[in-house]
Amino acid sequence: MEIVFFKELPSTQKQLIEDLKRKKVTPPIAYFTNFQTAGIGSRGNSWIGQKGNFFLSIALFKKDLPSDLPLVSIALYFTFLFKECLKGSKVWLKWPNDLYLEDKKCGGAISNLVGESVVYGVGLNTLFAPKGFAKIDIPIDDKELLECFLASIQQKPAWKRIFSKYKIEFNQHNSFYTHLDGKKVAVKDARLAEDGALILNGERIYSLR
Repeated sequence: MEIVFFKELPSTQKQLIEDLKRKKVTPPIAYFTNFQTAGIGSRGNSWIGQKGNFFLSIALFKKDLPSDLPLVSIALYFTFLFKECLKGSKVWLKWPNDLYLEDKKCGGAISNLVGESVVYGVGLNTLFAPKGFAKIDIPIDDKELLECFLASIQQKPAWKRIFSKYKIEFNQHNSFYTHLDGKKVAVKDARLAEDGALILNGERIYSLR
């Protein structure tokens, strides 16, 4: 996969989506920077970026994804693969796309569909964290993390395999909250459906942002 490095970008996700739509680039491709000034998060939130941290977006053709991967769970699937590359860390994946250390967020992800492509972006506080957030608890070599993550993607592990591992982790972190219709709700009584949806109060919530 081609990796394009940028000294600075407002948002790797926005830039890659824009370049795909303009047909300036084609998948598979990745955009990376250590300085993102106007990142985006889920539910229209911004992702505060500080210089020195890790910001990556990748574009893949849908046809190149694992055949059993539900498109609604792209964020969950790729973020779990990313988390597995953070070896030695106590980081955990809060459903569906946030990386946490204990009760503080240290990273997050977002996914979009652009025609026949999927665009997945992830940000990680590797050196600095804003107030109320955390930075990762292990030393990070950007090149090694990139290589590990992209190699994991190219191996195309089956969704069923990744989901079975995440389900164990999910059951260990059932005291957190998620958002439903703009409201913060506890998920201690929720369960995971086989397609990655969260079933809560009789409703199915999906991880695609």
